[in-house]
Amino acid sequence: MPGTGLWRTKSIEQSISDTDDPETKLRRNLSAWDLTVFGVAVVIGAGIFTLTARTAGDYAGPSTSVAFVFAAIACALAALCYAEFASTVPVAGSAYTFSYATFGEFVAWIIGWDLILELAVGAAAVSKGWSIYLQTVLGYIFGKGTKTTFDIGSVTIDWGALILVVALTTMLAIGTKLSSRFSMVITAIKVLVVLFVIVLGIFYIKGANYTPFIPPGETGGAGQGGVDQSLFSLIAGGASSSFGIFGLLAGASLVFFAFIGFDIVATTAEETKNPQKSVPRGIFGSLAIVTVLYVAVSLVVAGMVSYKDLATSAGDGSHKTLATAFSANGIDWAANIISVGALAGLTTVVMVLMLGQVRIIFAMSRDGLMPRGLAKTSGSGTPKKATFLVGGLIAVAATFFPADKLEEMVNVGTLFAFVLVSAGVLVLRRTHPDLPRAFKVPWVPVIPILAILACLWLMLNLTVLTWLRFIVWMIVGVVIYFAYSRRHSLLGRRQRGELSGVDEKS
Repeated sequence: MPGTGLWRTKSIEQSISDTDDPETKLRRNLSAWDLTVFGVAVVIGAGIFTLTARTAGDYAGPSTSVAFVFAAIACALAALCYAEFASTVPVAGSAYTFSYATFGEFVAWIIGWDLILELAVGAAAVSKGWSIYLQTVLGYIFGKGTKTTFDIGSVTIDWGALILVVALTTMLAIGTKLSSRFSMVITAIKVLVVLFVIVLGIFYIKGANYTPFIPPGETGGAGQGGVDQSLFSLIAGGASSSFGIFGLLAGASLVFFAFIGFDIVATTAEETKNPQKSVPRGIFGSLAIVTVLYVAVSLVVAGMVSYKDLATSAGDGSHKTLATAFSANGIDWAANIISVGALAGLTTVVMVLMLGQVRIIFAMSRDGLMPRGLAKTSGSGTPKKATFLVGGLIAVAATFFPADKLEEMVNVGTLFAFVLVSAGVLVLRRTHPDLPRAFKVPWVPVIPILAILACLWLMLNLTVLTWLRFIVWMIVGVVIYFAYSRRHSLLGRRQRGELSGVDEKS
């Protein structure tokens, strides 16, 4: 039976029934291949072009490849749980929708609010990175000194990031299928660039660069003490989380950012032709492809240059990228190709992150937890109002605000969502044992419990400052829920007998 108050749950049947409302109906035109492309499109981007080198230089050294394996294992465990939920409840909203059916409205709101943070911060941060690469590419064409920013007084305007967000917002408003086709072309380009990095880089590997594979712990690095070190190293009495075992574990939590993507696949379940089969295939297909590519790239980069040359403090103090390793070996022409590939790669990352956020807001609005007007769909089958709202907010953030230390903010939100989804599988197995499941997690309850523990472990290895920022964001979300969402919830209004059939669609 559905609960009341904070713990009232939205039934699976009601969630599926709501997808047939003609005013908020999404068009089903995506295949398993489309979903795999979306997953690969968002994963191969900021992580592989920038995060790989920085993690090696600041946290894990040559053992960055092991950090990727640790993160991939945690993702694979959570992916099994996502696949069962998404194939059973093929409704937009991903972890938000799943939590509404299992833990109740308040937890669903919290996870939806959390996902908004994850996707908005991620899209804004990657847009800033895209603008930096655009500046590099324009420098090849028009000469050094070409900038994608200009100053008005003390305010810096990033017109490169603005152009990207406006263009992608327009494309998403036109239709998801067009976005998928565009994403497919760009994804093919950046996969070729990644393969180019691996194949060419192999010829410049020096065995000595792999020693020591796990560098001894240091103090004063990127993971220095206090709020900048990982929570686990602080609890365990470590001086910092730069290198050593603490650095390897912190590196795994950081490179987890590179894997987020299969949860975006789950948000498109309602727009998929055969979600029961296509969603699990899209999730596992994208995860398998990117895991192999990430491990290969991290091994190549760590072998091409000493991890010390990839540190943030090395040279001019800027973050190092894949192109850094090639420039250090005198292969500047290859570094130029990588920069162009990164520009293409980051384009699809921003697009899919925006797509995911629009679908989260769409699902929350359809339930009345946000203004219902945001859930209205157009003739193209897309929620244009929600799309333009998301595009506007991300455009402002990417254009006017500096982006720094944002990957960890994305990670803590994503890992929190993974914990709830994994726990939700256990709850749904108990409360709805006879519900048709096109895909089932094997070895229940072992796999979901392992997924929960793996994600909690990665969360512990994020910095103290990240936890403090996350807590503040959650407090703001709680205030909004009690001030607006609880009173406007469609489920709550149904229980109170306040709605007629006409009212529900208004």
